[in-house]
Amino acid sequence: MADKYDVIVLGSGPGGYVAAIRCAQLGLKTAIVERENLGGICLNWGCIPTKALLRSAEIFHYMQHAQDYGLKAKEIEADLEAVVKRSRGVAKQLNQGVTHLMKKNKITVHMGEGTMTGPTSLTVKGDKGEEKLEAKHVIVATGARARDLPFAKADGKRVWTYRHAMTPPEMPKKLLVIGSGAIGIEFASFYNDMGAEVTVVEMLDRIVPVEDKDVSTFLEKSLTKQGMTIMTGAGVEDLKVGASGVKAKIKAKDGKTSDTEFSHVIVAVGIQPNTENVGLEKLVEMDRGFIQIDPYGRTKTKGLWAIGDCTPGPWLAHKASHEGVTAAEAIAQELGNKDVHPHPLDRNNIPGCTYCHPQIASVGMTEAKAKEAGHEVKVGNFPFIGNGKAIALGEAEGFIKTVFDAKTGELLGAHMIGAEVTELIQGYTVGKTLETTEAELMQTVFPHPTLSEMMHESVLGAYGRALHI
Repeated sequence: MADKYDVIVLGSGPGGYVAAIRCAQLGLKTAIVERENLGGICLNWGCIPTKALLRSAEIFHYMQHAQDYGLKAKEIEADLEAVVKRSRGVAKQLNQGVTHLMKKNKITVHMGEGTMTGPTSLTVKGDKGEEKLEAKHVIVATGARARDLPFAKADGKRVWTYRHAMTPPEMPKKLLVIGSGAIGIEFASFYNDMGAEVTVVEMLDRIVPVEDKDVSTFLEKSLTKQGMTIMTGAGVEDLKVGASGVKAKIKAKDGKTSDTEFSHVIVAVGIQPNTENVGLEKLVEMDRGFIQIDPYGRTKTKGLWAIGDCTPGPWLAHKASHEGVTAAEAIAQELGNKDVHPHPLDRNNIPGCTYCHPQIASVGMTEAKAKEAGHEVKVGNFPFIGNGKAIALGEAEGFIKTVFDAKTGELLGAHMIGAEVTELIQGYTVGKTLETTEAELMQTVFPHPTLSEMMHESVLGAYGRALHI
């Protein structure tokens, strides 16, 4: 006989486990199915452990530049094994935290491989053998994985995905990073700070191509100054993997090809949704493997929902969590709860953060996208060098850019590069969610001395009123 629930969540990443918690909070009998680690890729092999690695690299960078702060530090070395050990410890701590949250919220956990047998039923094959589960509703949160290059699949030795790059068998001497999205640039930044010779190859005409063009330009100059080789408008046409390294055939922007030797390669050319072999083919509509959903997470099949990286982007942990809450509340509403009022996700208000050095953060439209959409714009741009706190921190590199609709004053987008901008961006995200105009932002008092004052100055600058430049 099958175990019966109100809701079963397939996958326990930041979308799945948050959806399960919200379902439980709303009084629904909830189960979660996970084939590997509670917390999914984000907690175990993604967002969190990579930030632990990047923090170690950041401190190593500061130690190497101690004299800039009037300090002396001698014989500074990086212990890659210890850095990785710390990162794995952080991941383990958070995995245990999710386990505790499941128990606290009385969510039943089924460890094993889940396969749909109908719109709201599935089997789980794990340590307990085969279990049959049924529910009134099922939320698919199976996530995604790194996409391989067709001519050079990752082997974990010389050719790495992000997962291999987090637990490297050795320190790369000469590293090729293919792709300059968030994952590629973060690992390029980490290994560059740790002492590797890094080359980044990007097929498009600029790095971090989803960001505002001004941010891309600034980042390329900064990374080049740090010693990286950046190749845009270029492509890797072939990789020949040997015992001691990899020979890459790279076609440059000018059309010329060259063969270059590297010790290791990181492939960061996008993701592939985990939607095969789950029994979904006849139940949902897919586009390139991504499950198509409505703004609340419903698929075309009644009772079957989907959230997170197995659905259309942006493929971000916080987007998945928000979708999880939305789907949970919509399910509770369908099951008769009159006290919940789910709101559809506004994709224009999802911030993005990249934890390279310097950091990048953004929300809303770029200047180019705003103009393409027909907006007449006012643009403000304030540099870190004009901020007292940034100078005191020794972090005077970067800027904050804001884009407004010239007619209405609506904040259309904000784009930042520099120290701690991943913490600053939420101020603009709240402003966009509240449909704030330039008037409210100008009238807001920002504390001094803080980096956040640059957010105020950028708004003032869009209207010709900047005070400190």
